[in-house]
Amino acid sequence: MQFASPGLVRIAFAQLLILVGAWLMAVLVRKVLGERVTISGSAMVLVSLIGASLGVALVGVFFPAGELHDVFTVLAAFGVDAVALMIASAILVRIQGHEEIPTIAELVAAGESDQLEFKSSARWNLRTDRRDDRMELVIAKTVAAFSNSSGGTLLIGVDDAGQLLGLAPDFATLKSPDPDRFELWLRDLLQAKLGAHAAGAVDVEFEQIPSGDYLCRVTCPAAPAPVFLRPGKGTAAAPELWVRIGNSSRGLAVDDAIAYVRHRWPAPVATNLRNRIGRWSGTPVIVAAREVDG
Repeated sequence: MQFASPGLVRIAFAQLLILVGAWLMAVLVRKVLGERVTISGSAMVLVSLIGASLGVALVGVFFPAGELHDVFTVLAAFGVDAVALMIASAILVRIQGHEEIPTIAELVAAGESDQLEFKSSARWNLRTDRRDDRMELVIAKTVAAFSNSSGGTLLIGVDDAGQLLGLAPDFATLKSPDPDRFELWLRDLLQAKLGAHAAGAVDVEFEQIPSGDYLCRVTCPAAPAPVFLRPGKGTAAAPELWVRIGNSSRGLAVDDAIAYVRHRWPAPVATNLRNRIGRWSGTPVIVAAREVDG
């Protein structure tokens, strides 16, 4: 096939090859880095394109006979592209890898917010001075609300005023009064109420306070799909959808829940939610909006 300007055609195809190659290299680097660094796909592609452009420029500086469509030029572009991506990734890993996680004392000083909640206890009701299953349900609701929103941190053993109470009352309800047994109980609770995926996604840490007691930090990432709470025992309990509204956790009514899911997650997730609601047996599927007690 004859082209009126074959040189322009070759240049166009060479540019397309470099663009696609830069995009593929950016995707590969993001997969290799995984969760070690946080960077958007568009930013990584931009770095990749800059590297490829620098490679072409270097060929033009040092090789006067070089052409954009030459194999050598394309290889040089990819080579410099790879170096640029490695340098950028190393810088990001170094910067983001040294971000300090705030201590519990710093979190307490910051006060409650849409991404931070204090709970005095998880099992022991300090008002009635006895174990209370409702306290456990409040913990599960809070974790579900964080998961269905932008994520957040739950501190157990701290009252609303920021006073460090510790976990001694909760520990006393366990066979072994120690952090390991408490974490095991907590994950079992979350698995029963929220499902295995949600229970495994949270990060549970403990920090000792001056009194010798412990506080528990539960870090909840934003969930990739809705996390439903089953407030009762067994699979027959009607599931609920909880979210963060300001500095409180609230349950959504069915209509609000569907709208929230459609807005926050892709359309297939909202469709799946409607299908699930259709299978549930006519009882109220999700509680009317209300705030977590305790």
